[in-house]
Order: sequence, then structure tokens, then C-alpha cells
Amino acid sequence: MKSVGAAVLVALAAWGAADAKPPARPTWMADNGNGTYANPLFYDEFSDPDMIRVGDDYYLTGTTMHSMPGLPVLHSKDLVNWDFVGYAVDKLDLGPAYRLEDGQNIYGQGIWAPSFRYHDGTWYIFSNVNHATTQIFTAKSPKGPWTRTPMKKTLHDLSVLFDDDGKVYVVWGYQEIHLAELDSTLTDIVPGSEQIIIPRDAGMGEGSHFYKWGDTYYILSAEWNGMRMAAARAESPRGPYEVNRAISVDEDFGQVQGYREDGDRPPFRINPPDPSKHGWGSMHQGGVLQTQNGDWWGWSMYDSNSVGRLTALSPITWKDGWPYFGLPGNLTRTPRVWVKPNLPQDTPHAPYQRSSDFSEATLMPVWQWNHVPVDGKWSLSERPGYLRLHALPATGLLDARNTLTQRVMGPRSSATVALDVSGLKAGDAAGLSLFNRPYGWIGVEKTHGGLSVTRFDEQTQAPVRETIHATRIWLRADCDFLTETHTFSWSTDGKTFHKLGAPFVTPYQLKTFQGVRYGVFAFNTTGHEGGVADIDSVTVHEPDAAGLKPIPFGRTILLEPAGGGAGQVLTVLNRGLGRVALLKGGKAMTVMADGSVAFAADTKSPGQTFQWMETLTGEIILMSLETNRYLRLDDKGVLHADSPGPLPDGKDGVRFKWTTIQKK
Repeated sequence: MKSVGAAVLVALAAWGAADAKPPARPTWMADNGNGTYANPLFYDEFSDPDMIRVGDDYYLTGTTMHSMPGLPVLHSKDLVNWDFVGYAVDKLDLGPAYRLEDGQNIYGQGIWAPSFRYHDGTWYIFSNVNHATTQIFTAKSPKGPWTRTPMKKTLHDLSVLFDDDGKVYVVWGYQEIHLAELDSTLTDIVPGSEQIIIPRDAGMGEGSHFYKWGDTYYILSAEWNGMRMAAARAESPRGPYEVNRAISVDEDFGQVQGYREDGDRPPFRINPPDPSKHGWGSMHQGGVLQTQNGDWWGWSMYDSNSVGRLTALSPITWKDGWPYFGLPGNLTRTPRVWVKPNLPQDTPHAPYQRSSDFSEATLMPVWQWNHVPVDGKWSLSERPGYLRLHALPATGLLDARNTLTQRVMGPRSSATVALDVSGLKAGDAAGLSLFNRPYGWIGVEKTHGGLSVTRFDEQTQAPVRETIHATRIWLRADCDFLTETHTFSWSTDGKTFHKLGAPFVTPYQLKTFQGVRYGVFAFNTTGHEGGVADIDSVTVHEPDAAGLKPIPFGRTILLEPAGGGAGQVLTVLNRGLGRVALLKGGKAMTVMADGSVAFAADTKSPGQTFQWMETLTGEIILMSLETNRYLRLDDKGVLHADSPGPLPDGKDGVRFKWTTIQKK
């Protein structure tokens, strides 16, 4: 990935001084290449994040539920560009349900809400595991090897603090926050040390992050009932604690609540998108750290519809002894685009390579198995250059073993699988899935009568089939996560694709407790082991990896409210760091301290500078550096710079669109 990142950096440097189209990127990268970054850090699911600093290095892990291997460890020097280091657990096998045996499964369970810590030369990840006690993973290096040790108790959404007096404390719970001291083995609490330190009605949530800064103890928590981050502080780990109910609230980056799934079995009730919902997916679970330069940064996850739960990076502003997410004048709100941390600058890159030709000796780390795989029934060596999957008995995709998955990429992406099906036997099905509930797949089925390409939708339970005579086939899923509507298609030459079946909707759901995943699979429905499916390659394409439109530096544009209304002809000047001045008739749009807007002589002041940001859906929002609030057009056509951020319904006059009037 470093070589790819270096090439991207060169291209970005060439782009930064011009108004040309931004360079192509192989995958989403938060680093804009101009000294700024854009949230999310990763445009694929990274939930329940916990981050630590060790010297000048930063490390991150998060929830992986039933996917194996689990607990990824990422490393960064600048908090924006991350590298994959390894997984803390290769397989967590605690019984038949972890192996999809005897009709059992752990969908929506498994490994979640880890607490990442480093102390006295040892790395620790404390993680919740359903129907088992909390597990501790330890290593002498973040690369591993990691050792798993069960604790004596289950501590819901725990966070561990190694205090400077040698004691080790743990906090856990939802709303009612418990504290105890851990014993010397860290596997149990010291008898008599447990107490409730924050009562249920105080305003805290779950997903605690426990810190000591100076002489003060802080607990940050996520309240999903209202989607906010609360904080508590005390001069002693045992309290009494003062609670601040919101250090981060309402930051959903203006995203509309998408499809929602309900019900126990298909056909599920799928509720349509609801633009009137505000704060439904706001940033709410994360933590805060101080860099080696003394600056403060926070991170938090937010719900992004069926893509899953994403992680965002936030500047922290201290006020009255509380670490608020956001900037002065707009506390609790996180800018989607902001200046990178003052840290050594790394090459723009992503932690994973997503496309695979399976020529490697081992699977690339982007891949995870759905539950514990069956060793000996998949191979990269039986047919070199291919991933071979043996078709094991299953009733359908949900209990198909050795399904290999990776997280989908937003806002739009496609996955294309090149597949050799000459080794299939009667009763086999093999192909490409969008793993969700309901799930959908396109694949090849083998019967005694021959081969067919099949499109299956769990919601309708009505397969669509077309007879084929080729044994090499390409299968594709084209995904638009802005509309959450996707299409399946197939080809026999890899060039001309034919759509099969109706478009497929992916709702947000908590049955798997994950976002949608691309999956490659092979199973047999006769109750016996079948043949083999040979997967030649999986190619993931992201058309919007560099954003939807470049900033029109040096151009004269028509800037119009996205909701309709009169626009203004403005010239866009480059102020660096992705910032602009907007000129009309030789005068610059100027924001006063009270948020009012006028045009005045160009002085390059903060009041005349705006951070140009693209919303998740492609509109433009402009944040004034004078107020750290967003430009808003009221219903009388008057501009103000007083909005905390765009609302999902778009009725607040904060979103704009632009078209070029005159090129540079």
C-alpha cells in the first residue's frame, strides 16, 4: 500500500495547484492531500473504535462481531493515514454456534466493544464476547502473537485504566456505571471493590472510555437513545462524578436516515428513508487523546445506514474543563473536512488493498470469514492463482460455511467476481453476495440439467434464473449506498454485463449487527458435500474515492441553494487547505462576528475565508472561519453564517450546488 500511496501523493501534489479533476484513487482515503482530511476515516464499517497513543505512534482497534479473524490492529503516525498491523485473534471458537454447526450461529454476537490499552511493555485488548466472559488478549508487540485469557466475569462495554499508583480500575455498564479494581491477574475484580459510581438517571450511556488527565478522572460514554456522547469527571476514581450530558451531539453530517428493517423472518418489514429524522445516526461512541505535541483529538463512530457504523476524527476544544468535540463557536459538532493534526505528514494511503487475484500465499487482511472457517475445505494452493471453495452442505447462504467476506465501500462501489464453475456438482451454488438481512446474491447453480445463473433475494424468496452454457462467468454487484439500491449482473466475457432480477435494497439492521458485506460463497443444498468453485479474482471499484467534484479554484461559478432559489455569481479564490474566498464585483463575501454576511474589500481575513466541504450526497457546505458555523440562506434570501451544520431534510438552506460560468 505504501507504493500506491506514494503515487497518489505525487498526483495530489500536481492537482493541488490547479483546478483539474482530482486524481483517481484506488480506494477511499481520508487524507485529501492538501493538508486537510475528510471524514469518515474509512468509508467502510469500523465500529466501537478504541485508540491509544504509545510514544509517537497511534493504534486503533474495533468490533468485528462474528467475522474471523477478529480485532484488527491499525497503526498511524498522523491519525489520518492508517496501516494494517494484524488481527488479535485468528479464530474465536467457543462451540458449534461459532462454526455454524447444528443449526446454530452467532450472528450479531461474537467480539465487540474492545478496550485497547498499553502498559509496562504489554499490549492489552479487553473485549466483550456474547455468552462467555470478557476476554483479554495480550501481546508484547502490536503485531502479535496474541494470547487469549478469559476473565472471571462479563463486564458490559468495559474500559480499563492503569492508574499511576499501580492500581488497575475497570468501569462498565449502561447508564448505571460500575467501577471495580482488577486483581493482579487482571482476570477478576478485587473482592469488595465494586460500586456504582454514576446512577442510572445521571445522563451517561454505554461504551465507556476511562481516562486520567492530570489529577482528574474522566469517563466518556455513548448514549444511543438520542445518539450523543456524554462525559463525567471526578477527582477520585470512585467519585463523586459530575456529568456533562453532551460533549458531542447531533453530528450526522446531514445524512438522511435510510431504509430500516424490522421483523423476525422474511419477508421483513422495510421502512422507507425518513428525511425528517434528526440526530438518528450522530457520532456517539469514541474517545479522546492528546498528541505528543500537546494537541487534543477525538474519534467517534456514527451510523451510516446500511454501509454500517463509521469512524470520524474530530478536533477537541477544551472549555470549562470539558473536552468538547468541535471548534470554538460550534462545540459538539465535528467538521467533515478539517486541517490534519500537527504531526509528521504521511503519504495518503488506506489500510487495505481491496481487489484480489488470489495469487498471494495467504489471504489479504481485508478478507474475513463468516464465522470460523472449515480448514481443508478452502485453499489458495489446490489451484494456484485461485481461491478454491469446496461446496459444503447448507440450506442457504446464512448457514453456508466458508463464506469469505469484506466490508462494502461507500458512497458507491461495485464488486466483480471472476468465477470458474467447471468443478460444481449437482446441488451446488456459488457466487457473490451482498450479506445483510435481507441478503441477496447472484451465482451459478448446477443441476442435473445443467448450469444457470441465479439471482436470489431473501426478502422475496423468489429466485430468477437464466440458463448458461459457459463455465467461466463474471458476477457483479453495483452498489449505491446513497440510495441503498443495488443491481446484480453477469457476463460471460467480462465486458458486456446483463442485469438479472430487480434492484435490491439494503436496509440498516441489527440481526448481524454489521453493515453490508461483499461475500463469495459455495454451498450444496442436497445435504452432502458437492464440488468446488474456483474464484479467479474479486475486483472492487470505487467511482467516488476522491469525492464527487473538485473545488473550482479560479473559476466563476453560479452558487445556488440546493433546495431551490436565486443563486449568486461568484469567483472562487484558493486560500489553501481546501479553503476559499468568494468574490463578487471585486469584493469578498465577509462574515461578521455576529454571523451576518456582507461584501467588503478583500483582506484575506478569517471572516472572508470558508472551509469548502462536500456533503456525503455531493452538495457543498461552507464553514466560516470567523464563526466556525455554516453559511445559511434564510427564507427571505438573506445569508447568515450561523448554522451548526446541515439538517438531513435539506430545508435549512445550508446546502448549495454550483455550476461553472467561466473557466480559469
